[in-house]
Amino acid sequence: MTASIATAAASVVPCWSCKGPVAARALFCSVCGAVQGPGTIDHFSRLGLQPTFDIDLDLLEKQYFGFQRRLHPDRFAAKSAKERALSQSQATALNEAYETLKDPLKRAAYVLDLKGHKVDLTACGTINDPQLLMEQMEKREAIADADSVETITKLSAEADTEVIACQCHISAAINAGELDEAVHLTIRLKYLAKLAEEARTKKTRMTRALR
Repeated sequence: MTASIATAAASVVPCWSCKGPVAARALFCSVCGAVQGPGTIDHFSRLGLQPTFDIDLDLLEKQYFGFQRRLHPDRFAAKSAKERALSQSQATALNEAYETLKDPLKRAAYVLDLKGHKVDLTACGTINDPQLLMEQMEKREAIADADSVETITKLSAEADTEVIACQCHISAAINAGELDEAVHLTIRLKYLAKLAEEARTKKTRMTRALR
């Protein structure tokens, strides 16, 4: 986590309603109980988690749904327009945090971004790494040539295994402070995940064709 984000997450701000002190990541003011705006904090702080790639997914779910229950629209039906708007903003921010952190690829890119290493997951141009390019071409060709359910099932299982292995390598690289390597692995994970999805899709299509 960068120093500026860490400072924002740990800061105390005045409540918009009573002006009392409120932690930046708090949903409600502890003085007057008014819902607060989402503020500028990182996804981990928003969900009360440690900023690490190796998060506890069960805890992520627990935190997210716990917060969202407190922000359910029914709880704000009789509140002011401002409180309804703030509760919706909080819910939207929590949704974004949850959707980012539950996905290994997005989470890896987000953790690296917090550490000052940007990974552009939206880029769809030519792969600059010749080895990665060759790997993707060979795997995509194998999936395209698969002509039986048995073959595509095997390729799908292999693709899923490689995705999991790549995630483990990303974790190890980040924990070792090898962030350039982690960036490279995250880009590889992007393409491996796409191949795994293509294999699953073809497997489903071929299986249905046999029914």
